[in-house]
Amino acid sequence: MKSLAAILFSILCVLFFQIPNGILNSTIHSPAFKELTYPGEISFLEEHNTDLTPGDTVSDLDKNIWIVFQDKNGNFWFGSDGQGVFRYDGKVIIRFSTKDGLLGNRIRGIQGDKSGNVFITSLDGINKFDGKKFTTLPVTEKNEWRLDSNDLWFCILGKTGEEGPYRYDGKTLYHLKFPKHHMEDNYYAENGKYPWSPYEPYSIYRDSKGNVWFGTSGFGICRYDGESLSWMYEKHLTLIEGGGSFGIRSIIEDREGKFWFSNSRYRYNIFPFDLNNNPDKLISYTREQGVGKFKSPEGRDMIYFSSVLKDSNEDLWMLTYEQGVWKYDGERIIHYPVKEGSNNLKLVSIYKDREGDLWLGTQETGAYHFNGKTFEKFKPGFTIR
Repeated sequence: MKSLAAILFSILCVLFFQIPNGILNSTIHSPAFKELTYPGEISFLEEHNTDLTPGDTVSDLDKNIWIVFQDKNGNFWFGSDGQGVFRYDGKVIIRFSTKDGLLGNRIRGIQGDKSGNVFITSLDGINKFDGKKFTTLPVTEKNEWRLDSNDLWFCILGKTGEEGPYRYDGKTLYHLKFPKHHMEDNYYAENGKYPWSPYEPYSIYRDSKGNVWFGTSGFGICRYDGESLSWMYEKHLTLIEGGGSFGIRSIIEDREGKFWFSNSRYRYNIFPFDLNNNPDKLISYTREQGVGKFKSPEGRDMIYFSSVLKDSNEDLWMLTYEQGVWKYDGERIIHYPVKEGSNNLKLVSIYKDREGDLWLGTQETGAYHFNGKTFEKFKPGFTIR
């Protein structure tokens, strides 16, 4: 009969050799590791009583890369729709998932603060990564509307029943609620109450004056100036011609201080005051022609863009779902198709990194980088500038 020591040795050998490839090299035991969190934050390591540094080394990104972000240290983060988040330092790709502390693997946003912390939004909530560990930001359901340049704002695209954004002041994550929209009663009378909400924030944008703008699924645009929230609604901005709802998925202020909301037909001159004697708090504005003398691939005089940014020259780059990317310099519009073979790729987001280079997140084909002439697929070994 085998001795107890021999039996224990055999068990340990079996457990060791069953560890999946890659995991052993990407985890470090730290028995003396002590976690530091903001008051109220819940650490994954604390909750699960583990001392393993998170993440697995992988050879490539997932195909469904929706989000691209570069942190303060120059690392690139790629958020996927189902496989968590990937970090690339120019040499190695590390994948983080729920087993490492993420609340969910379907990523909807990545951003950073001035200290270099990275905040990851998934359908299941918001995490903070400080370079060593993930902490969960517990949600406080309190309508604490404030405007501070250091605050971070979040929305969770696709989460059922959302009626407002999230604001994080470095200590508390507040879940806010929009004030009642003047169209609410008629909207619910016509459409009924679905699991989704017309108040759901699709996009968040901070303008040059510090105001925060929100694009919603059904009620147009809301602006917060630190004192009040005001609304703006035009049917063609939310509803697609010919049927369907687009919502306000992107907002941008151009070099002249004019605003663009999700399509190229018009741009808007926004006044700093609301309409006089208006109990519904409506934004005062005028509109003018956006991109003129333009025809989209299907013959329209405009495009709907789901993501938009300004490049280093302040030219606009408008991303469409299946019609590539369009650059507008104020006079000319240039089309950059994004294809795999003859097929148009399904695009999700566009991002400008710290060097001014442009990146795309796609639904089925990974991440893409602009090389100055065209968008090419990201491959491991890409040199970070």
